[in-house]
Amino acid sequence: MAAIDKSEALRYLGHRGQDVPADLSALIDDCMEQCMAAARPRQVSRRFDLSAGMDGLELVGTGLSLPGRDIAAHLAGCSACLLMAATLGVDMDNLIKRYESVDLTRSLILDACAASLIESVCDEAEAALRQQAEGEGKGLTGRYSPGYGDLPLELQPRFTALLDTVRRIGLCCSRTDILLPRKSVTAIMGITDRPPAGPSVRQGCGRNCADCKLTDCYYRKEEAHI
Repeated sequence: MAAIDKSEALRYLGHRGQDVPADLSALIDDCMEQCMAAARPRQVSRRFDLSAGMDGLELVGTGLSLPGRDIAAHLAGCSACLLMAATLGVDMDNLIKRYESVDLTRSLILDACAASLIESVCDEAEAALRQQAEGEGKGLTGRYSPGYGDLPLELQPRFTALLDTVRRIGLCCSRTDILLPRKSVTAIMGITDRPPAGPSVRQGCGRNCADCKLTDCYYRKEEAHI
C-alpha cells in the first residue's frame, strides 16, 4: 500500500541532513497521519501505439503529437506507450488549504507529506504496470510528465481527456494547465521490447532545472539536476 516516505517529505521541506528537533519530528508524524486519513488515491492508465509524425511522436488514433527532443529520446525504440494519471483526491487539497491561514507551518508540512504520498501512489501504479508488461515479455521506461524538459505543460488537458480522468478519477485540468486536485500526476511511459537499464525520470530527467518548463516542482527548488 502506498505510504509517505518521511525522509522524502523532509527533503521537500528543505532538509539536507541536519538534525530534526523532536517537536518538529512529532509534528511531521502527526501531519503524515492526517494525510493518510484524507487521501483518496485513484489512478487510471491506457495504452496507445506510437508512430513518427511531422510534429514529433504521435499517439496513433488520437491526433496528439509529443513535441521535443527529450520525449523523443525517452521513448526511443518504443512502438507503444502507456498514459497514466493518479490523484490523492480533493479532500487532500482541502486539508492543506484549511491550515494555510491558521497554521502555515502545518500547511507546508502537509503539502510536503502529500507530495511524497502522490509519488508513492505513482510508484505503486507503475510497479503494477511494469509487472503486467513483463508478463507480456515487455518492459517500461520510467515516467515522463508534461512540463519535464521540453515536453510542454500545455499537453496536460490532452492527457486528461484521453484518460477520461474527470469521470474516472475526479481529476481535471484548469485553463492554465494545472491539475486539479493539485496533488495529482500525469505521465507517459514507453513500452519496450526489453526492461530499461536506467532509472525512472523522477530520479533524474537529465535536464538542468533552469531549462525546465515545470514550475510547480519540488525538485526544481533544489536548483540542481533533478
